[in-house]
Parts: sequence; C-alpha cells; structure tokens
Amino acid sequence: MVKLSEKIGYGFGDMASSMFWKIFGMFLLYFYTDVYGLAPAAVGTMFLVTRVWDSFLDPVIGVIADRTNTRWGKFRPYLLFVAVPFGIIGVLTFVTPNFSIEWKLVYAYITYTLMMMVYSTINVPYASLLGVMTPSPNERTTLSSYRMFFAYLGSFIALLIIQPLVEFFSKIGGTVNPQQGWTYGVGVIAIMCVALFLGCFALTKERVIPVKEEAKSTLKEDLLDLWRNRPWWILLGAGIAALIFNSIRDGATIYYFKYYILEDNSLKIASLGVTVTWTSLYLALGQASNMVGVALAAPVANHIGKKNTYMAAMAMATLLSIIFYWFTADQLILIFVFQALISICAGIIFPLLWSMYADIADYSELKCGRRATGLIFSSSSMSQKLGWTLGGALTGWLLGYFGFKANVAQSDSAISGIKMMLSFLPAVGTVLSVIFISLYPLSEKKVKEITEKLEERRKIEK
Repeated sequence: MVKLSEKIGYGFGDMASSMFWKIFGMFLLYFYTDVYGLAPAAVGTMFLVTRVWDSFLDPVIGVIADRTNTRWGKFRPYLLFVAVPFGIIGVLTFVTPNFSIEWKLVYAYITYTLMMMVYSTINVPYASLLGVMTPSPNERTTLSSYRMFFAYLGSFIALLIIQPLVEFFSKIGGTVNPQQGWTYGVGVIAIMCVALFLGCFALTKERVIPVKEEAKSTLKEDLLDLWRNRPWWILLGAGIAALIFNSIRDGATIYYFKYYILEDNSLKIASLGVTVTWTSLYLALGQASNMVGVALAAPVANHIGKKNTYMAAMAMATLLSIIFYWFTADQLILIFVFQALISICAGIIFPLLWSMYADIADYSELKCGRRATGLIFSSSSMSQKLGWTLGGALTGWLLGYFGFKANVAQSDSAISGIKMMLSFLPAVGTVLSVIFISLYPLSEKKVKEITEKLEERRKIEK
C-alpha cells in the first residue's frame, strides 16, 4: 500500500509542472504578442519548430532514465537535480530584453527551447515514477488521480495569482512596466515550483523491480518494442488530440475575454489594490472544475471501465464545446457554467491516460520480457508537447489568419475566429481523441491477467 503522504508527495511533482505549464499554455502567446511585441504568426511558427524537435527528446530522456541507477533510484534523482534549472529557465523565458524585434525573436527561440528541454528532463522521469511506485493497477489509478488533482490545484493557484502578481510588480519603480511585472511574477511561481519538486523527491519511493535487468536490453530492442506496441500508439494519438483540444481553448481564452467579452467589468479588490479579471476567474474556475473531474475519474472508471469513461467524457466535451460558440458577450453566467462542465469532462480523462500508460508498461514487459518504463512514459510527455505544439501553433496561425491585431479593436472576422477557437476547433480534437481511444485493446480484465502473470514471474526470479 502506498501511504497518503507519498500520494500527496507524488502529486507535488505535477503541481510544480502544471503551474508553469498552464502559464505557458494560457499566457505565453499573449505575452509574446501583447507584451513582448512579436507577431502572432511568428510565435506560432516558433512554437511548432521548438516543440516538435523537443518532443522527440522525450524518448531519449526516457531511455537515459531507464538506464539510470543511483541510491535514490532511477527516476527520483532527476527531481532533485533539475528542479532549480527548471525554475531559473522558466523565469528567463519571461524576460523582455532590450533588443530589436529580430533579436527578440532569437532570444525567444533560445529561452523557450531551453525551457522545453529542461521540462522534458524533469517531467519524463517524474511521469515514469508512477510505473515503479506500485504494481497495483487500482493503486496506479489512485496515484494518477492524486497527481492530476494536485496538477489542477497548482494550475488553479497559478492562474488565480499570476495576473495580480504581474499587476503588483508592474507598479514597482513608479511607472507601470508590464515587462518587469511578468518577469517578477513568474519568478514567484518559479520558487514555488522548485520547492514542490524537492518535496516530491523527499516523499516518494521506487518499489517495482523489473523482471529482467535493463542492462540486458539494448536501445534498439527497446525502440523496436515500443514501435510494435499497438496500445502505446493508440494512447499517443488520443493524448495528442486531447491536448490539441485543451491548448487551443486555453491559448485563445485571454483573447476571448480581452477582445470579445471586454475586461471593463473586471472585479476590483480595493483593499488589495488589484483587479481580478474575468479571464483569471474563468481560468481558475476551469482548474477547480478539472479537480472535480479528477475526483470522479477513479470511481466512475472502476464502475464502467477506463475506456468507456474516457469516451463518454470526451463525447460530452464535444457537444458542450459546439454549443459554446453561440454565447453572446453578455451571457457570462452561461459562459462560466459551460466552462465548468467542459473542464469537468477534461479533468476526468487525464488520470485515466496516465494510468493506462502504466498498464502499457506492464503489457510491454509481459510481451517482450523487458521493462522500459521511462521510454513508455516519455510518450506521455511527448504527446503532451506535440498536442500543445500543434494547438499552440494553430492558435497563433489562426489568429493571424482571422486578421487579429494586438491592442486594437478587432474585426468581425477576428472575433468570429476567436469564438471558434473556444468551440468548433477544439471540438475537432475531442472527436479525434474518442476515435483513437475506441481502438484501445487493454480492458480491465486483460490488465488484471497481465498483472497476475508478472507477479508470478517476479516471484520465480527472486
């Protein structure tokens, strides 16, 4: 049995990752266009170029982690040694240097590429840790639920405080300086992330011992095993599609409220001297609703199965997203209600994905006689990055295509495009995700058989 303190500690890791990841997903495009000064199409291309090649770094990190052997285990050392670089490079990504536009773009390419690389270096081993903390499929689903609950909690906190932090730090020095505000505001988040990763390292343990030593397998054998792993390909496609859905909605949100809803009716907290925008409240509500979805994932999946739960949640998200298009700017209550409902659906699926990756690691070990936990879990990070890559690039390109211009009143075409980016366009991702997951072959009965056979092998080889 995994202790409660360890479940919470494991959750700390994704809480740290998600605090930065949500800020990147929801504010980085806006930062680059409206604060940093880059054209949206140029940012979209940068997202594509930097993230695509970096996504393929994830399997390399997975292979290296699988072959890591230290007194702390295979995966936990990365939490210890990469936490501080993670925080530092994250802050540098939100620094606005006094360069020409061309060199600003170069700086953005360099810092964002480094950020995604360091994200891989800490997040792939962190994700892989789930596969070696316990051999129990049910415990893994519970750990996944803790992980995602804390991930959304971290996102909720980050999204709720980042704009007040930016506003506060922007005013230091006597003049309003949003560039300074973003750097210092993200710096506060970075300190929190480093502390959480170190807490995750301190509270977790690695328990699952492979049937065979990884040293007996070669990189070529591991990659061939992965290539032939049909469930892995299916989850990869489902994960990418689900994250395209999330990233387009997230990336377009701030534009939706700034240029369509208009922020004139934002809530002012006089006692604190800050403004809480509808954007912050909308995004924070989304994270709180995600946590409700996470809480529902395990009990619903235990009743009707992971696959059926996933398909039902994504089908509902598709319908709700399509309806979202027709809301007018004065229908804030409906906008917020549907944000909550869509976010509950999104919250349900991600614990299931992580739990399925752990099941796939067992499936691969039984089928091939070799365990490549890090390599298999690296696909989860790869799908996350590819999904955000495609979604982020599409967001930038679509803004340019619909005629978006920063900091001015938008044309009817641009407004219609922004509305579609919170409705029809992300719904394409949910439909694709349902199609992929409908092909997933590992039922609860099959996973139980795999677990029992591996336990028998491990007993024999002790």
